This record gives sequence, structure tokens and C-alpha cells, in this order.
Amino acid sequence: MTETLALIPARGGSKGIPRKNIRSFAGYPLIAWSIAAAKQSSLVNRVIVSTDDEEIAAVAREWGAETPFLRPPELAQDKTTDLPVFEHTLKWLEEVEGYRPEVVIQLRPTSPIRPQTMVDDAIRILLEHPDADCVRGVVPAAQNPFKMWRFHGEGKPLNPLLQVEGIAEPYNAPRQILPPVYWQTGHIDAIRISTITHKKSLTGDVIYPLLIDPKYTVDIDTPADWAKYEALVYSGLDMVSPGNPRRPMPETIKLIITDFDGVITDNHVITDQEGKESVLASRGDSMHIKTLRGKGIEFLILSSEANPVVMARAKKMGVEAIHNLGMEHKGHAMLEILKKKNIKAENVVYIGNDLNDLPCFEIAGWNVAVADAAPEVVRAADHVLTKNGGHGAVRELCEIVLKKLENSD
Repeated sequence: MTETLALIPARGGSKGIPRKNIRSFAGYPLIAWSIAAAKQSSLVNRVIVSTDDEEIAAVAREWGAETPFLRPPELAQDKTTDLPVFEHTLKWLEEVEGYRPEVVIQLRPTSPIRPQTMVDDAIRILLEHPDADCVRGVVPAAQNPFKMWRFHGEGKPLNPLLQVEGIAEPYNAPRQILPPVYWQTGHIDAIRISTITHKKSLTGDVIYPLLIDPKYTVDIDTPADWAKYEALVYSGLDMVSPGNPRRPMPETIKLIITDFDGVITDNHVITDQEGKESVLASRGDSMHIKTLRGKGIEFLILSSEANPVVMARAKKMGVEAIHNLGMEHKGHAMLEILKKKNIKAENVVYIGNDLNDLPCFEIAGWNVAVADAAPEVVRAADHVLTKNGGHGAVRELCEIVLKKLENSD
């Protein structure tokens, strides 16, 4: 078997999104997605993170990567290119461990959304073509370079960027007759070690393509990118994940069960001197419940708190509310509810925010977390809402379900 090393470069400095490599992306540290892609490959032997940052190194080890060294600060600057980072890693491994792989793959943390077989596909293409110096992931280009121009300043003529043999004016030609072009992504490079050591390059001269579906095109550089691509994760796209695969919404929904504190409310409570409690909730959360009921979907609040405020809010919303029925945890209570209502768990949506909701997540056909849920809940959820508890999260879920019903009609 060919000895293959996965190398994930992750320096500590990041101006666009501070500490982005260990910031939570869809419930997991960003770097964990690239580590998972390497560890789930059947052809990768080792996974190493090259970083100058002790905290990033600790997180990388937590998710299963090796960090046998810290990268020198001079190789972790804004303008540091990839080649010296790879040369440093290979030199350290050979001198300290006597380890020399035949192939190294690069997995950039900023492209976390990857197809399931992408890593192995890239390695196989490299091994199947002895002339290949490397394999690079590419997608169809969104912008056609044959319609681009060289700019020499205002008041000066433009010049075409590229010419096409047989087409006098490619910038005026229909897109369909122009040569197809592809854009390189940050998803993966599979590189022969000889390309790095002998040719002093990460690509060499002979570069084979790994065609990637454009729906996986992701390069996180700004906070807006972050939110956009987290939504893509929650869309049900088939992809490598550090955790369990997220399931799609059930075709048939009979019941939506929601926690109270932290979902119906914002998880805060105001207590007066007489012990009377008040909570903050969103009026808009009850907006679509009647519509859902008309489509055969029941709505129920399941709370651990035996508090009159729960029943009062449920009455105002026009929904049923049940306490834990004296059972040890919510999961047992939920099973008892489904038994009485004769509803299958696969037809149930559960929305929660905290650790005591996890037993219900193990039962429901589709699990939903509010935006400010505990990290463990976000990781276990099939879908994460954009709204916080008490600030329209329930309404957002109802609208998602209604949209699904409308599209299926």
C-alpha cells in the first residue's frame, strides 16, 4: 500500500475571521471537518496538522490528528506560501522519525464541505497515472476568463485577457462555443513527494483534475461566508462530517414536540420577591400552529419544569403542554406520549436546546436545535435554526415544515 500522509495547514493568525480554524462551524471546530475527511479515507495512513498555535494543536489532537511539532513562526505569516510549510513537515518527519511518505494530500480547513469519497478519489487518480505530479480539485468556473479584460487604467483602451484560436472575438461569442474552463478549489491536492523534493513545487508540471460537483464549492473567508455555508451543511447535503450524518426531514410529519425553556423562551427567567416567575417568549411562534394542525400535524410542549408559566404560555399558543410525567428523563416521557397518541417516532420532529433534550433526539425522526443551543445539541441535530430560543425559533421551524409540505403538493 502506498504510504500517504494527509497534511492540514492551520496557522493561528487570521485577520478575516479571528481564530477561525478552531471556531465552531456547524457544531464542530472548523479544522475537525478536514481531519474527518482524512481519517475517513481508506488510503490515508497518517493525519498531521501543521500549526504554530498550541491551542489549535490541542483541538486537532482532540479530533484525531497528530501534531508532532509546532511550525516555526516565520512559516506562519500572512504571506507564507504552502511549499515551505510542506518542506518543513517532510524534513522534520524524515530527520526526527525517519518517516518518508510517497504521497501527501493537502486539506485546507477553509473548504470543509467535501464529498464522501473525494480524498480516496484524488489519491487513486494520482496512483493510476504514473506521469502525474499532482491531482487538484476543480469545479466549473463561475466566470469565463475569455470574457475578461486587461485593465491599464482609466482613459486607456482595454485588451482581451485571452484569445481563442478560430474565434476572432471570444468576448462577444456565445458561452457555449468557448472552451470549458475550471476553477481550482481548496478542497484537496494529492501530491507525489518527488514533486515537492525534486521539482520544488506543490503541483509540478503534470496536473490531473479531480472534478468536484460545484455544489460543494466552499471557501470560507468572511463572517458572511460562515453563515452561508453552515446553512449548506444543514441542507442535507451528502458530505464528510466529524459526527453522525444529518438526516433529511421526514416525508410525513405527524407531531412536532418542543422543549419550553430555551426554545419557547429565551432561557432567562425573572423572579420577583414573592417567587413569581416571568419569561420572555415570541408572539410570532404561534403564528403557523393552526395552519399545521389543519394539515394533520399536532404540536406539543414537553417540559421538565412543573411551572404554571408553561401551561399559561401553552394555553395562549393553543397547544398541548405536558410535564415529564414523573419520569426520569424526557426520552421516557416522549416514548409514553407517542404510545398514547399512536404515533411512530419516525414521524416526529423534536426541537430542543440543552443536554436534557438529547434523549429525545435519539428517538425523533428529525432533530432540530435552536441557534443558541448547547454545542452538544448542535452536533446531534439534523438541522440548526438561524433564530435563538424565544426569538422566533419555533416560527422558523413551522415555516420550514410548511414550505416542505407546499413543495410536496
